[in-house]
Amino acid sequence: MLTIRSAEINDQDAVWEIIEPVIRAGDTYMYAPDSSKEKMMGIWFDPEKYTYVGEKKGQIVGTFFLKANQPDLGNHVVNAGYMVHPAYRGQGIAEQLCRFSLGEARRLGFRAMQFNCVISTNTVAVRLWQKCGFEIIGTLPKAFQHKELGLTDAYVMYQWLE
Repeated sequence: MLTIRSAEINDQDAVWEIIEPVIRAGDTYMYAPDSSKEKMMGIWFDPEKYTYVGEKKGQIVGTFFLKANQPDLGNHVVNAGYMVHPAYRGQGIAEQLCRFSLGEARRLGFRAMQFNCVISTNTVAVRLWQKCGFEIIGTLPKAFQHKELGLTDAYVMYQWLE
């Protein structure tokens, strides 16, 4: 059973243990693979974000954030980012985080959710987001510098929440 809660400042070491291997791989997120812990904690725990962790048996195994995708007249659309510790992949954690985040976004007053840059070669994520109700609404040609594959496309994915 996964327990999801708001992240606290003292969760940063455990969150870094999730983020570090994900970004070092250079195949799913725009962050530089050599990004420092300080840089990434500043991004992930930005005060303008709602940051969460998922725990299994007291161990933090996943994390996500929610934030307004745009300011002012676009602030009804939320953006999100999710990461699961590599040792816990394939256990449905990302789906649980996503489904929780959709409800949380509604609770916070957001009316839609948009993923700005889902890497097209990350087929597991693309299928999961589609399973959770997202549609690909656009393709960004060669928008991502994949560590192994070079320039690859990215998708914009969207879901109306009402």
